[in-house]
Amino acid sequence: MLERIHLTIIDEVARTGSLTAAARKLFLTQSALSHSIKKLETYLGVDVWARDGRRIQLTNAGRYLLAVAQRVLPQIAQAETTLKQFANGELGTLRIGMECHPCYEWLLQIVPGFLTAWPGVDIDVMQEFKFGGVEALASYEIDLLITPDPILKENLVYLPVFDFEQVLVVSSKNKLANKANAEPNDLTDQILITYPLSIDRLDVYSYFLRPSGVVPQKHKSIEATEIIMKMVESERGVTAMPDWLANRYRQSHRVTTLRMGEQGIQKKIYLGVRAPDVDIDYISFFVAQAKNVGF
Repeated sequence: MLERIHLTIIDEVARTGSLTAAARKLFLTQSALSHSIKKLETYLGVDVWARDGRRIQLTNAGRYLLAVAQRVLPQIAQAETTLKQFANGELGTLRIGMECHPCYEWLLQIVPGFLTAWPGVDIDVMQEFKFGGVEALASYEIDLLITPDPILKENLVYLPVFDFEQVLVVSSKNKLANKANAEPNDLTDQILITYPLSIDRLDVYSYFLRPSGVVPQKHKSIEATEIIMKMVESERGVTAMPDWLANRYRQSHRVTTLRMGEQGIQKKIYLGVRAPDVDIDYISFFVAQAKNVGF
């Protein structure tokens, strides 16, 4: 019979590449670990792994079990955590995944009211995912995903929160400052500063530069929005960000914004939720608050 320990062993062996290391991590002897999998192989009538010198190679059946383990084990762990919280009189933790780097400032406006309204629910925010935000939501690593780029997947629901436009932000002294809108070629002699995300996740590349085959003079990545804006204000580069965030910094920094292209880059922020969880009271409350705080 397939049991949790089998999935845990498969997952750990795949992670470490070694029976010895996996056994040490799971506080088992190597012989006990091997015996457990051998018993499963006998029961199923199929090999799960094979030795390749000192390393362990998963068979097709083993790779299938690994995929099951990576999907099921987080769900079991979350179920145990939630049940323990129920036992302690707590409602649980709302785990929020972020695929919108600038949205932290927006999220901070929602959190205080949520924590006041739901004293039994904690909030945890995650930005790094093992297989991406959508897979993290589907596999119960997180409970809610904030994203501008929803990917349709069975059993997931995306709720639109607010519209925004990605704009180019330049110093008020920049030669582009007096233009109504920027064109891709305007960035060939500019340093582009962005958040530290892969280029595939940067709208300024996907919707503005790449379709025209243009690259900026140089591309820099900076984590903190405040530092990005100081760099832009000092004519150390230009950046792209949501209009609602750029407009806030225009009030305190010598910067201006330009539409990217004649039509601009129009986007939406969505909250991704597992379909069965949409009606959970504190999740529906969070969604309602998010819409109220939308820009």
